[in-house]
Amino acid sequence: MKAFVLAAALMTGAALVHAGEMKGMEMKGDMKGMDMSKGEKSKGTHKATGVVKKVDAKAGTVTLDHEPVKSMNWPAMSMTFQVKDKALMEKFAANRKVEVEFEQSGKDYVITSAK
Repeated sequence: MKAFVLAAALMTGAALVHAGEMKGMEMKGDMKGMDMSKGEKSKGTHKATGVVKKVDAKAGTVTLDHEPVKSMNWPAMSMTFQVKDKALMEKFAANRKVEVEFEQSGKDYVITSAK
């Protein structure tokens, strides 16, 4: 019985740690086939189109409600991106539709350009 309780506690802890890695992401629709792995697909630059939901100039972040990102096998979702160059922040305003290019940097996804 003690082994079962210990195993359950360890699995719960591992799930909570993993959930923390997806902070700032709100999934929409069917997530079947979604690949959030750090494999080959995440390397390089990716493009996304979405609507700005929140701008935090002080933190240098933008929350986008973006369409599916085929190169990452992501469904449409709302997530927060870091912004590489603070000069790009002027391109973001609430409810504005934008096209961005981004790349993965560690656990973060960083916008490198915006239109």
